[in-house]
Amino acid sequence: MENYDIIVCGGGTSGCVVAGWLADNPHLRILLLEAGGDDRVPVITDSRVWMSNIGNQYDWGFRATSQPALNGRTPPLPMGRVLGGGSSTNGLVWARGHKVDFDYWAEVTGDPGWGYDAVVDLYKQLEDWDGPPNSRLRGSGGPVYVTRPANPVPVAHGLVCAAQAQGIPAVEDLNAEAMEQAGAAGIPNVTVRGDHQRVSMATAFIRPRMDRLNLTVLLGTTVRRLIMQGSRAIGVECVRDGQVQRFYAPEVVLSLGAINTPKVLMLSGIGNAAHLWQHGIRTVQHLPGVGQNFQDHILLAGCVFEYRRPEPPRNNSAEFTFFWKSDSALPGPDLQPVLEEKAFGSEVTGPRYNLPVDPALCWTLAPGLIQPKSRGSVELTGADPDDPVRINANFLSEEADVNALLRATELCREMGNAPELREFVRREVMPGPLDTTDMNTFIRDAAGTYFHQTCTASMGRDERSVVDGSLKVHGVQGLRIADGSVMPRITSGNTMAPCAMIGARAVRLIQSEYGM
Repeated sequence: MENYDIIVCGGGTSGCVVAGWLADNPHLRILLLEAGGDDRVPVITDSRVWMSNIGNQYDWGFRATSQPALNGRTPPLPMGRVLGGGSSTNGLVWARGHKVDFDYWAEVTGDPGWGYDAVVDLYKQLEDWDGPPNSRLRGSGGPVYVTRPANPVPVAHGLVCAAQAQGIPAVEDLNAEAMEQAGAAGIPNVTVRGDHQRVSMATAFIRPRMDRLNLTVLLGTTVRRLIMQGSRAIGVECVRDGQVQRFYAPEVVLSLGAINTPKVLMLSGIGNAAHLWQHGIRTVQHLPGVGQNFQDHILLAGCVFEYRRPEPPRNNSAEFTFFWKSDSALPGPDLQPVLEEKAFGSEVTGPRYNLPVDPALCWTLAPGLIQPKSRGSVELTGADPDDPVRINANFLSEEADVNALLRATELCREMGNAPELREFVRREVMPGPLDTTDMNTFIRDAAGTYFHQTCTASMGRDERSVVDGSLKVHGVQGLRIADGSVMPRITSGNTMAPCAMIGARAVRLIQSEYGM
């Protein structure tokens, strides 16, 4: 058909939640458009091989421009291009975010529906939690199966003990009270069921509803621009099988992610008027914040240790993490190092330290920064939808981020060399003891993305915001955004769960308007 009630652009983490839950109303005709293909392939469904998705056909293949603060490097910015999006290609960690994050969202939007207590209720509706019961904070019976890795690699338990020795408390559930406090260490929640089967948002929300006559899912369909009638979005223009097609609906939801959502907005005349004018695009709505405020978590590759006895990776190959503050005065944690169950180096640090290829020989505690001060941007390079965007991630442009990562690296090295891990460590491979100047260089050569691009169409009430608290684009009718781009500030932890929650909030907002 050409006409629907709601068009959801992007079958990623948020889009699957939006389309799936809205399709429960048989009176709504839902169209879900996804540029990628079928998610039912082993490299996606098997949780153990997720790293193979970085740079393969299921990745958009974005790269940042040359980053001065990374010694001129151009880091890749992986983003899922398949039904389920990042939830089909990522490391499967379900991390909700900290109380401070959501109370900040509520403050900047003036909407208590984004506050911590409200989003906990949304998370509870999403989850089918298979772990320590907690009726106040955890949900059961929801569509997203969440558990903890079965039989983690032994070094993970050693790391929990080493974290405790550093004063970081160990907890059974990193999504419970730990997200209301200064931080904690433990085995992360993951979206894995049974024998290494990934539970993506496509698995949870779309596959069970594929037989519904009111839900149409088109794969291999790339959204080019919105169809505008004055200041109202009335549909979308797409390319499918090499042909331009148009679909119409009174409500359009953009869930294309923090790179493609601002691209489609700008190509449709919604963005900074001066930037649009440069590319000959007529301005429909001047919103200077479109494509700005780009944020991502920074992951260093990494603090590597050689095993005494080889140990192959297990489960999702990332079975330990901790949240902590680089400065005790901070309101919430800004660090999240993570275990990588192999030698993990960048294109610079890997060759420099001659890291082994065999994943059983080494393990890595990768320092992570989850509240960066640096801000980047996404801009057009031309008015043709096939023209690439220019992504200036602006990583480590703020000295505070380098200082926080120095502290994170110090913590990771102390833990890796601690007595609690002696049975797992033959030697420290990378970076070893370095003076301040050399460690600073190491950090800039090792820094990359945590695969959590966000914040380029952020919620708020000021002149730099793009959507309001109900996810409606300022000054545009019939258009909402529901994906990680609407975060005003990135959450403290992996972003799959918050993106699913944003999708859930979008559903509730739409349902209330439709009287559902």
